[in-house]
Amino acid sequence: DAVQFNYEAAVCGGIPIIRSLQDDYPGDSVSMIAGIINGCTNFMLTSMDRDGLSYDESLEKASELGYAEADPTLDVGGFDARSKLKIMMRLAYGIDVDEDNIPCRGIQELTSVDYDYAKKLGGTIKLLGVAERVGDKVSGFVSPCYVSSNDSLSNVNDATNAVEISSGNLQRTTYIGQGAGRFPTANSCVNDIVSIVKGNRSTEPFNPPSPSSKFVQKYDSVFYLRLKYEDALGITRQCGEICEKHGVSIHSILQNPVTSKSNAAFVIVTEKVSNTAMKQVVAELEDLEWVQGPAFWMPVLRPDWM
Repeated sequence: DAVQFNYEAAVCGGIPIIRSLQDDYPGDSVSMIAGIINGCTNFMLTSMDRDGLSYDESLEKASELGYAEADPTLDVGGFDARSKLKIMMRLAYGIDVDEDNIPCRGIQELTSVDYDYAKKLGGTIKLLGVAERVGDKVSGFVSPCYVSSNDSLSNVNDATNAVEISSGNLQRTTYIGQGAGRFPTANSCVNDIVSIVKGNRSTEPFNPPSPSSKFVQKYDSVFYLRLKYEDALGITRQCGEICEKHGVSIHSILQNPVTSKSNAAFVIVTEKVSNTAMKQVVAELEDLEWVQGPAFWMPVLRPDWM
């Protein structure tokens, strides 16, 4: 009882998301968390989208400006965002999840081709940490996601962070600000110290556990799938047959004009399906002779994205 543990700077630097989840939602029910929670990767993806830089060029620029570490794996691999998502899931849903059990995909596989198609679809791509509760089941993942242009998160650029919390009473509430840097982080640290000196006592540091809630790796989403290919007969037919086999309904197939046979690609957008079914489709497609290299796939943030 004599110890007060504050850790506001642990997630999103200067954004008071920890205190908000501790104090503002006990009488509410959080259904979903979706956040841009890593400044380095958001800066890089903004550079790829807005400035047309390649992945390597954007990483080099992030390193020059001090956003990326000498070894950027924790950032670009999504692991830093996953650690932050784990903390927010504990606060919002009362579950303590092993980080290794949270599906995590970084931004290394993204190319300018994906941004071309995202623009064609009317949106952009952001690395997001997402958690959602449906009944007593809670899912979560870190991944690049397609975000439509009318979504509030699509316009959060450079090293800025943002967390959107959807709840029963407050609907959608977005917290946005500087998620890293010495001054925003120091501000949160100093505020925690001052709060303790003043004798302010918060609720339990991690909120009470929820025994009825269960973490699951399976979640439903619309998905974007990009395939590089070598021209052959029956490509569309085979895609359709494999998707049908695994219960995946195709919403649309997109193909930009082919300017280089060595870099030809097309995109499939699905209807809402499970990530489990999507993994099966991707694995089977990658075994086909005309598929060149690994497929890239990612969730679409909203089911009503169009």
